Amino acid sequence: MDQADAKIRTECLRLLTGREHSQKELLQKLAGKGFAIERIESILDELATENWQSDARYAESYARSRILKGYGPAFIAYELRQHGIDLGNTPLFDLEALAESVAGGWMALLEQVYRRKYGDGPVPNRNEWAKRSRFLLQRGFTHAMIADLLKNTSNTF
Repeated sequence: MDQADAKIRTECLRLLTGREHSQKELLQKLAGKGFAIERIESILDELATENWQSDARYAESYARSRILKGYGPAFIAYELRQHGIDLGNTPLFDLEALAESVAGGWMALLEQVYRRKYGDGPVPNRNEWAKRSRFLLQRGFTHAMIADLLKNTSNTF
């Protein structure tokens, strides 16, 4: 390992001691500091093999923090893709199981987010129903989930 590789490794470890990072994040940060991408990639592969860096650990940690902040599955999956993590065909962890363990499931989380913002009363009219739906969609909950929740609260119009 030459001096440049040692600097890359040291910088990676410095970043990883603060919090988990995805490989894509580390690559972007180190490339921004002028290191060669090929060298960064080889060091990142070594760190992943040694379990210093793990996209699975990063994804689970990131998703857990987003669930605790009241974000839904679509929003979390989108943000993870932006950080280089694809939950598509071979997910690194079970997002459904994580939501179940952290918040009691997606519907329970949706209800918590809704009640915190709007309380327990019924939805007074269609405009308000649309406004609340948009808010929940922006938080990453699906149309079906929102419809299930709001059909139980929209009995006044």
